[in-house]
Amino acid sequence: MIYLSHKPFEQEDLLLEVVEKKENHIILYNDDVNTFDWVIHSLIDICRHDSLQAEQCSHIVHHNGKCSVKDGYFEELRPMCEALIDRGLSATIE
Repeated sequence: MIYLSHKPFEQEDLLLEVVEKKENHIILYNDDVNTFDWVIHSLIDICRHDSLQAEQCSHIVHHNGKCSVKDGYFEELRPMCEALIDRGLSATIE
């Protein structure tokens, strides 16, 4: 998980390397509040999933407790992750 904070110079350099890598993932977590339909609709709207991919991810989240729903650069993923959170979903960037 990436947290932005004021750290000594060397740690900031390391953080920048991690943020620039494409191996960042939005992780969506299971909850007892949101419906399958809401999660599917949100993944289609925000992460640009097709309906099958969104449905599969929602079932993985339900059964495994979490699922990587989008890969990419931190700058690309951050607004998507924030939008999922704004819709009441539990998500982080790792």
